[in-house]
Amino acid sequence: MTTNEKTEGEMMRTRQPTTTTLEDQRIPVRVKLAAAWTSLMFLIIYIDYFHLLMPGSIEDILAGKVFVFDVTQGFLLAGLALVTIPALMIFLSVALSAKVNRWTNIIVAAVKIPFILFNLAGVAWMHMWVGAFVEVVLLLLIIRYAWKWPRTAPSATMATSPDREAVRAQQQA
Repeated sequence: MTTNEKTEGEMMRTRQPTTTTLEDQRIPVRVKLAAAWTSLMFLIIYIDYFHLLMPGSIEDILAGKVFVFDVTQGFLLAGLALVTIPALMIFLSVALSAKVNRWTNIIVAAVKIPFILFNLAGVAWMHMWVGAFVEVVLLLLIIRYAWKWPRTAPSATMATSPDREAVRAQQQA
């Protein structure tokens, strides 16, 4: 065997492993917020759906009762409002200006937490407790993301320029 010839075993031992670093792109806050609201909506829908599988739920609904409430137009309108708010927040999280977006997400998420916890009143099965826990965690994440919304520094040219109007005129020319 010549020096240029290597056995298969030697080639296996001398190969350098190829390592690549995964690209970790920064996700905009708006996307994080919209994703969290979307996840919350899925949980709300599925927890309500699974509630229908609990013994006696269908009979109560057919009798016009949900928990201690009568199923009326007002009840259904209130229920629609409660799920419309997070559904709209998916869109608003990407559409509103940063300042309005930040405070809207903080306020709506904080107000939504007691409503999530109210659903545990009465008969609450394990799936409802786990679901409510995850929903509250998502709402707290929404508050945190919105609270820590990244700030941008003012433009150095604009901040240090003695004549801002002259700089603007040059930029427009």
